[in-house]
Amino acid sequence: MRALISKAMEPPNLSPKFTIRACIEPILEAIPAARQEFVRHYGVHPYFTRRPANVVRAYIERYSQEGDLVLDPFGGTGVTAIEAFLLGRSAIQNDLNPFANFIARNIADTTLPSTAPLRQAFERVEQNCSKAIHEIEKDEIIAKELLKKLPLPENIRLPRNSDADFYYDMFTPRQLAGLALIKQAIDRETGVIRDLLLLAWSASVAKLNKTFLSAKGRAESRGGSSIFSIYRYKLAAQSVELPIWETFLGRFVNVLAAKEEVLRLRDYRERPSGGSLNLDSKTNSRVLAHDAATLDQVIKPGSVDYIFTDPPYGAFISYLDLSILWNHWLGFPIADEAREQETIVGGEREHTEEHYKQSLARSIKTSFRLLKPDRWVSIVFQHWDTRYFATILETAYDCGGELKAAITQTGDVIWSMHKKKNSASVLAGEMILTFYKPAKIPKTRKLEKTSADGDAAVILSEVFDACLNNEATSFTSEALFNRLVIELWRRRALSCLNLDREEFAKQLERRGWSYNTRTHSWSKAGYPKKAFAEMMLFDRERD
Repeated sequence: MRALISKAMEPPNLSPKFTIRACIEPILEAIPAARQEFVRHYGVHPYFTRRPANVVRAYIERYSQEGDLVLDPFGGTGVTAIEAFLLGRSAIQNDLNPFANFIARNIADTTLPSTAPLRQAFERVEQNCSKAIHEIEKDEIIAKELLKKLPLPENIRLPRNSDADFYYDMFTPRQLAGLALIKQAIDRETGVIRDLLLLAWSASVAKLNKTFLSAKGRAESRGGSSIFSIYRYKLAAQSVELPIWETFLGRFVNVLAAKEEVLRLRDYRERPSGGSLNLDSKTNSRVLAHDAATLDQVIKPGSVDYIFTDPPYGAFISYLDLSILWNHWLGFPIADEAREQETIVGGEREHTEEHYKQSLARSIKTSFRLLKPDRWVSIVFQHWDTRYFATILETAYDCGGELKAAITQTGDVIWSMHKKKNSASVLAGEMILTFYKPAKIPKTRKLEKTSADGDAAVILSEVFDACLNNEATSFTSEALFNRLVIELWRRRALSCLNLDREEFAKQLERRGWSYNTRTHSWSKAGYPKKAFAEMMLFDRERD
């Protein structure tokens, strides 16, 4: 196995102690994303979306302190919970997707004394199957013969919009046999060692299947599964068969580096000067697979100190459907109840927009119920449908939440194939909405809404003019759209006006703005040297 060099880690940046949380200065500017700063998140395992850890850490540090309880109701692969835990907080990770929780749990685990047992287990796996894998790569007939003997998952039917009909159709015989050989060897191990090896194996599955799309003009191994870019099981026109053992080795090296990073932070904390709280995943890191709308059944109301969450964005991604590739072979069953509870539009269950909005609203209500008074909650969101923003903002308002900050984080997520092909009509960044829950909430909080009987076209035109009246010479679609959302919210017109991407572009073009596909920004005076993504969303003196 290749030698590894561990990157030195900076000690956690600990927040000063404070008693009254109302005095916290909200974050009012975007934080530059350091996408590959922490190997525990980038390189271990691909997933649909993942917030930059440095951005999440900054929010956790600002709005909570050591010993606090931090929750993410829509946790994904656990960036919020993992960073909160490593910053000396108690953390709760919650997601309906077992595959996501599997990644989060194993990254956060601190029970190993060192990575030595993991290295030794990898060597045993290598001895058990690497030779056989190289043989099947030379001869597909050998692979087909082995498949008759190897333990395989059931060949289930895939979602209706898949290019493949059945599970095995997503693999070549060599890929299927090679992955089965490695998993068979891994299953001889036990406990967290087995789980960490399975994490590396699961990451290998993302590359060793027919949905892997190799990036043009780059090394054949550089690319990714269509599941994470096109959001369906699209098979490559020509299958790319990467070397099986070498692919697994590369994924294992990444898992090993991530575990070394986490254990270094644990060991630092255990030194007298490291911090007041030790990092013990058994005590301070909890993983749940519960409907976010009913988390108050398993978490005590009024017990959470800070919430940072990133709920699903409508119909963008059908998480449970698209995770079948991993959940099925890893042996993680998905209950019908979980599929019914998933907060999405569409999918195999054909969830309606009404289902999505109701589920989102219930989840936000529960989040505020779980939150202590005099505490903060941050919600990351983006969608062209302003009614979804209305659901978030109105529900938070009804729960006593006071909107204190709205930030555009442009470019946090690696752009999908949709953004690259339709850059003007796809929103690449997100808005982070931060609310404060006061110690005392007025008993009567009535939201006065603009009448839907008014001239919607006039109101929309006025809002555009107000948002563009800031001397900006260039801006991204995301920055202006988010500014429009906040302005519509101020005028209490967010839920009664429909602004789609076509109308958005028309409003700008009528005012003389044009879209630059090179800089991914709108401008009036040709192509600026630098595209300014920011537009002030929140005027504290006004709000």
